[in-house]
Amino acid sequence: MSILYMYTHYLATSTFPGALEYPAELAKQEYLRDRLLTERWNLIRLVSDYNMNRTEEVSLEKFLSDQLAVYEKVLEEASGSGIALEIERNFPPLEEKWSILQAVFFSSTVLTTIGYGNIVPETFWGRLFCIAYALIGIPLTLTVIADLGRVFATVVSIVAKRLPTMPKCCSRLSETNPAGQRSLYAFWAVCFLFVYLSAGAGLFKMWEDDWSFYDGFYFCFITMTTIGFGDLVPKRPKYMLLCTLYILIGLALTSTIIELVRRQYARSWQQLRALSGPLADTLRRLGDAGRGVDVSALHNDLRKVLTIVTMPRFSGRDALGEKSKLEWEAAVEAAIRDITSPMTSQPKPPIVQIVIYESSV
Repeated sequence: MSILYMYTHYLATSTFPGALEYPAELAKQEYLRDRLLTERWNLIRLVSDYNMNRTEEVSLEKFLSDQLAVYEKVLEEASGSGIALEIERNFPPLEEKWSILQAVFFSSTVLTTIGYGNIVPETFWGRLFCIAYALIGIPLTLTVIADLGRVFATVVSIVAKRLPTMPKCCSRLSETNPAGQRSLYAFWAVCFLFVYLSAGAGLFKMWEDDWSFYDGFYFCFITMTTIGFGDLVPKRPKYMLLCTLYILIGLALTSTIIELVRRQYARSWQQLRALSGPLADTLRRLGDAGRGVDVSALHNDLRKVLTIVTMPRFSGRDALGEKSKLEWEAAVEAAIRDITSPMTSQPKPPIVQIVIYESSV
């Protein structure tokens, strides 16, 4: 329901910024175009008058510098407003900054908090509407994206459990360690995110003539992480709707990946907390009791600790070879035999070596 409400709110209000800003933008561009023409002809006339009448004792260098400074200021304002500086062609048609597609794209950058800054409201009513629009739309959009992330994460987990048999190394890892299986899901999710970013980079390379694949990937990554520097922004209006759709889907996928990684970190933290209790108690008893340690309790505690923290390593071809497994089990049994062996008549200071192979963190 919240998704339906968000899209209804988005479609119903996305054209309002353009309706408020377009008349002011058109008037500003007309004013700057007229002023540019006026200042250009003023410069030509003043230079011509100076050559014909040199009664004033003013150097040509200073005179041209002053007049060019005024003209360059007007040029800078006109260029910043999107006016093409082709006066000899009597100015090409003005580039419409607040078209419907541009307004939709602007609304999506506001609601997702990306904010490239290439299009901004300049009128009082446009800025007031943007404030109210953001106050209502941003919490709703972030809530919906977070909900979609949780839903997608649950779907990915369910689908992953129903997949056919995995490769040998992956299946052995999932059978020996459930934590490793969850880590594998998170790893493949991150890989899928990079594939999605690469696909978007290829699309933007086709849409934007002056973009390379690296530029497209950089733009997609900066957008999906909602950094939004604004140094690279799509400029082709006919692709704005597709670009907006790509960004919204990508944000949902990014939140899904973040949710999967967050779940893995949460499980690892729970494992670490479960490990800290028996390990700390065992070390305390070893340090305090010396020869009076309860050997049977210590034996059980060490087995529990080693069971919790043991996790197979990855290698180039297999998860963990049979030879490595046998060596590891032999080392564990040897450590336990050393602990449980009877004390001699002249006991030595208790020295216990606890081997922790690798934790899931």
